[in-house]
Amino acid sequence: MKEAKVFALCNQKGGTGKSNTTVNLGIGLVNQGRKVLVIDSDPQADLTISLGWRDPEQLNRTLATLMKEAIMDEPLDTREAILHHPEGVDLLPADLELSALEMSLVTAMSREYVLKRIVQDLKKDYDYILIDTMPSLGMITINALAAADSVIIPVQAHYLPAKGMTQLIKTIGKVQRQINPALAIEGVILTMADVRTNMTKTVAETIREQYGSVLKIYRNVIPFAIAAAETSAEGKSIYIHAKGSKVAKAYEAFTKEVLQNAEKQRTQARAAQCR
Repeated sequence: MKEAKVFALCNQKGGTGKSNTTVNLGIGLVNQGRKVLVIDSDPQADLTISLGWRDPEQLNRTLATLMKEAIMDEPLDTREAILHHPEGVDLLPADLELSALEMSLVTAMSREYVLKRIVQDLKKDYDYILIDTMPSLGMITINALAAADSVIIPVQAHYLPAKGMTQLIKTIGKVQRQINPALAIEGVILTMADVRTNMTKTVAETIREQYGSVLKIYRNVIPFAIAAAETSAEGKSIYIHAKGSKVAKAYEAFTKEVLQNAEKQRTQARAAQCR
């Protein structure tokens, strides 16, 4: 049975465009004919708000609800929590309750795998699942990495965000060794790049030099634009809000790059099984 490939979009540094990238990669994949679920695992609920649900606290069921049920080993009603966006992507929303839940996870049995149980229940319904993580390396982010097949790292094309990649890569390595041996780093996407400046070019070159031999650095770079920030206020993707813009074209090209790589991996996996 075909199951979804699960990506965690992760960076402990805030302001790197994780939620924007999750929205536009998710809807980009929908535009390419794939069935996609995005999961908001951040108590700030930026992804949920960006997709048009302005008051997450009013939602009856969220990721926190499901994780509580999983911790208590209760039957999961995952599909009742799914919201459907007009552009075709499905959303498992978040709210502030996730903050309190992080404390509960500390004493939970199999605490690293609570989110994985929820994701496993949904994988057969989708081609791709994207998990938008919070800007920290706490227990809920560890849960996201335990549930994922691969990590996409959005990095703002500035010096300090790029410098913080080292700690993230160490954490991913620790998760690989102790929790999820199959976890891979899918690639690094440079976001919010002012391509006119020398600093952006220098940061891009530095990342490619330092990490390019061991990590995939996506060819496409997401440029900085006010239009990208405005999409969050409208609850729409960049493809609707600023169709034909440089940012929309960059996200579309990035989506195709991710899709091409994922489909290639699936083909190789099938070939290996047949040997």
